[in-house]
Amino acid sequence: MARTSSLVLVQPTPLCNLDCRYCYLPSRGLARVMSHEVADAVAETVGVWSEHHPVTVLWHGGEPLTAGVSRLRGLLDRFPPGREHPVRHSVQTNASLIDEAWCRLFTERHIKVSVSVDGPGPGAGRLDRGGRDTTDRALRGIGLLKEHGIAFGAIAVVTDPSPHRAAELHEWFAALGCRVLGVNLVERKGVNDTWTVRDDEDVAGFWATLAARGRADRRMSLRDVEHAWRYVRAELAGTAGQWADQPVDPLPMITWDGQVVALSPDLAGFSSARHGPFTVGDVRELGLAGCVARAEETPWVAEALDGVDACRAVCDLFAYCRGGQAANKYFETGRLDTTETLFCRNSRKLLMEGLLRDAERVAENTRH
Repeated sequence: MARTSSLVLVQPTPLCNLDCRYCYLPSRGLARVMSHEVADAVAETVGVWSEHHPVTVLWHGGEPLTAGVSRLRGLLDRFPPGREHPVRHSVQTNASLIDEAWCRLFTERHIKVSVSVDGPGPGAGRLDRGGRDTTDRALRGIGLLKEHGIAFGAIAVVTDPSPHRAAELHEWFAALGCRVLGVNLVERKGVNDTWTVRDDEDVAGFWATLAARGRADRRMSLRDVEHAWRYVRAELAGTAGQWADQPVDPLPMITWDGQVVALSPDLAGFSSARHGPFTVGDVRELGLAGCVARAEETPWVAEALDGVDACRAVCDLFAYCRGGQAANKYFETGRLDTTETLFCRNSRKLLMEGLLRDAERVAENTRH
């Protein structure tokens, strides 16, 4: 494992004001807030890491905005601006709580905003605690972002992938003014142990259409498609092997109570019978750098790294997927050292299949 990370996820609160049907989080009803002591311990390491490279602190949840403007402002105050390189802040929000005060904070602190919203029509699962669809509330929040000149990206959870849905999503988000769109196909993960996507043809067709729309309409970047094309270009240039040889990047998530999840942030708040809690220590006791340094010695991380090695041995796309996500392996199989998962198949292998289909169509049209 690498010893630093350019991205640090921080959970100011596990609480969420929504109750999405596909949500994997175990504690989204828990109204607790991160202390300044925890934030200080994270900020100390972030400052040190910024001597070597830029660091982005991503405020994640739960729903971070349920912490309140004054509380989140106070947590932000604990972080340095950066030393040799900048420390930047981002927030992932469902946008339903955005108001003028939040927009002022985003502007003052130059916080990048990404909105969790699933596109047009009644959301299949993005509901409030009364079972009501929340898309209109998200759109009101997005409207305020636009009024304040705050650029935003989006992450959409897709429960019904198909070529038609891909075209619909691209048009809707591009017209909305979204600068970059990420797509998460619904996964069996965490407390969502039933809802998933299994039709290979629909999934490949979804990605092929999304790639085609992104190629024809450049108003919006497509996170997943562009990452896949970067890998393809690296393969063609003969440099993809360098991706495979890099150390595994930690992607630390620090929970509201100071627990550090060194790999696969979606494991935060969960435990296994064999390994206990998926944590590598308390940031207040060891510091973030100390927790990351000891991660490889922690049995569950060691098992996850064995899983990365297993993927390296059998998967032709290892340089692209880098061993997948430990959380998906655990929630699908009960172990961290397995190889292919539904996430890997739906969001990596079938994504690549979709891109190749789109490229073949382009080549065929060019010949004619």
